[in-house]
Amino acid sequence: MSSPAPSEPVPPPAHHHTTRPLDAAVAALIVLLCLSWGFNQVAVKLTIHDIPPLLQGALRSVIATVLIVGWCAVRGIPLFERDGTLRAGLIVGVLFSAEFILIYQGLAFTTATRASVFLYLAPFFVVAGTRIFLPADRFRASQWVGLALSFAGMIVAFGVPTPALDPRQTLGDLMMVTAAGFWAATTLSIKASRLNAISPEKVMLYQLVVSIPLMALAAGLAGERIAHWPDRQALAWLGYQSVWVVAVTFVIWFAIIKKYSASRVSAFTFLTPLFGVAAGHFVMNDPLTPAFLAAVAFVAGGLVLVNRPK
Repeated sequence: MSSPAPSEPVPPPAHHHTTRPLDAAVAALIVLLCLSWGFNQVAVKLTIHDIPPLLQGALRSVIATVLIVGWCAVRGIPLFERDGTLRAGLIVGVLFSAEFILIYQGLAFTTATRASVFLYLAPFFVVAGTRIFLPADRFRASQWVGLALSFAGMIVAFGVPTPALDPRQTLGDLMMVTAAGFWAATTLSIKASRLNAISPEKVMLYQLVVSIPLMALAAGLAGERIAHWPDRQALAWLGYQSVWVVAVTFVIWFAIIKKYSASRVSAFTFLTPLFGVAAGHFVMNDPLTPAFLAAVAFVAGGLVLVNRPK
């Protein structure tokens, strides 16, 4: 992951896929990713009693790094060639780390419901950012309506956040909004830089390798520690996060981001918190309300508008 030699200039990535529409197979794959991330919310909750959240993040990055490096070695995917991506890779690594540090710490101050609403402002930030960094990916008016309709589904599911009475809750809300900004910045940085021209495995490794020391440092500053050996359930859910979510689904996500419209793909993430609610119902027996079904209809309708061809 070194910087390019002056004698080996690398052309900037092509953007002819910037507005490429999603076909049914890719859309179904993205839904599977969002389903996996919805269950990841449950995985974090079921692991947190044995492994604190920031340490979870650091450990899953370590495990996923080993797995992805092994995969690249078996598949012959180059990781250390001079391709001009070091600077951009370090930047997205810091953005990725900051996003998850803010999410984990923000949840200590605000509720999971408020966090879901504020974190999923990220698709709006992505669409707004494309006007500057990816002008060919600008949304039409009908697509903005679709995005707003999907976000309305979030409001139906989780409710309109009321003004925070506790300053700590306000801080948590702001941390979630900032995390959403970092999430969007990561997506835009990958799409608009040389990272868009390399393997998704290497893009993921940049983020993981940078996140390990940063999240470990944050865990130390927060006073997190593992008081006892985690039980089997906690280890199983940590394995789910590390192996399936990070090492597999995150790599697939970045491969899709590379080939398709960042704005259209990001809109699908509105499904993730809804899948999280469904996962809580099936795994932890949390109740489902009629508002949840209405929320699903709103989000689905919004996604149809966002991805409708001209």
